[in-house]
Amino acid sequence: MNSPATADDTIVAVATPPGRGGIGVVRLSGGLAEDIARHMLGGLPQPRVAMHTEFLDPSGAQIDAGIALYFPGPASFTGETVIELHGHGGPTVMAMLVDAAVELGARRAEAGEFSRRAFLNDKLDLAQAEAIADLIASGTEQAARAALRSLSGAFSEAVNAQNEQLTGLRTYVEAAIDFPEEEIDFLVADELIARLDQCGRAFEALLASASIGRVLRDGYQVVIVGKPNAGKSSLMNRLSGEDTAIVTEVAGTTRDVLRERINIHGLAVELVDTAGLRNDPDRIEEEGIRRARAAMANADAVLWIQDATSNADETIDEELPEGIPVTIVRNKIDLTGETAGAEDDDQPLVRLSAKTGDGLDALRQRISDLAGFRDLGEGAFTARRRHVEALRNAAQHFEAGRAALTEARAGELLAEELRLAQQALGSITGTVSSDELLGRIFSEFCIGK
Repeated sequence: MNSPATADDTIVAVATPPGRGGIGVVRLSGGLAEDIARHMLGGLPQPRVAMHTEFLDPSGAQIDAGIALYFPGPASFTGETVIELHGHGGPTVMAMLVDAAVELGARRAEAGEFSRRAFLNDKLDLAQAEAIADLIASGTEQAARAALRSLSGAFSEAVNAQNEQLTGLRTYVEAAIDFPEEEIDFLVADELIARLDQCGRAFEALLASASIGRVLRDGYQVVIVGKPNAGKSSLMNRLSGEDTAIVTEVAGTTRDVLRERINIHGLAVELVDTAGLRNDPDRIEEEGIRRARAAMANADAVLWIQDATSNADETIDEELPEGIPVTIVRNKIDLTGETAGAEDDDQPLVRLSAKTGDGLDALRQRISDLAGFRDLGEGAFTARRRHVEALRNAAQHFEAGRAALTEARAGELLAEELRLAQQALGSITGTVSSDELLGRIFSEFCIGK
């Protein structure tokens, strides 16, 4: 029976993607890494100097030949001694190298365990560690640059700066509480009110940036719905530049949910084409409509496509989910002579022609606006849904404390809410975290990362 995994184990994994390639990398980290390297390499390379050598199994037989790198701890990615073996990238060769290391005392790494050790050894905070996975999974150039900024610490620095403001406020408020005999009531002083206002504005700015960062990381899902033959599939094909959906004059051609990813101003958008919504569909189309409604329930936004040539008085489907923004798109204006463009009244509207492309830029801008997305350039960083939720939680505690002060002059309540706000911020960078949270985060990583 295998012994349970511990943080003291030496771990090994393939650090490159599965499959065949010119180069494959096997990474070891932990206290036995040097001894394992001596057995497999016949000696240790100079620290941080590439050495060409043979890779041997425990019996001394050659497995491969390649480059070995040696990073003595704590000056390594994980903070422990790290050995990297760069060999030929065949899956059999990689497996033989890992098997040899395991036979010599290592164990196979769990998902994200190298990054987790980097976090636990204070080489990265939690937001930076998550940015590694975000950089690998980035779907656009802008998302990749933003993830790199998060990895370099930009997001963490912004969170820590907000935390410093809260620390200063707590120090001020608690000092005022501790010295009530002072003639000046510091809890209603202009200085405190000004600092609270400044902190509130900083929360708003940080939340706005993090929300954009969340959209950069996760993308934005837009579901295209409407009656049959309104031009939903034609619009999807025009936006994606691909013939993803079948387009015919026969109503009800789309029976399933079709998905396509596109790039709008650096924002990754997932378009979802759905079956036409109508009464009395056949059994197959009925299932397509059920899936369309399920897709709408998980959407970030809905485009309701209308046929501009139809004389029918069409109203928006009453079964559309609440809270999801809906934009009406009047398609086929090439046949009606309407002017292309967007209107922002009580019900947002875009007039376009999927056939000619007129009005598509207005629709793209509308989607970008719905996502709350803007190009922050070098100031962008990625954020996750949990980060945004933690920031909102922190901001809510801050606002509750400010209200307690202004409405009831309750300095003790303000101090407590400021403490809870700091606790919420700490969950982002990992200064406040649980083993369950860490396990969930790092389990999403690649093996070998």
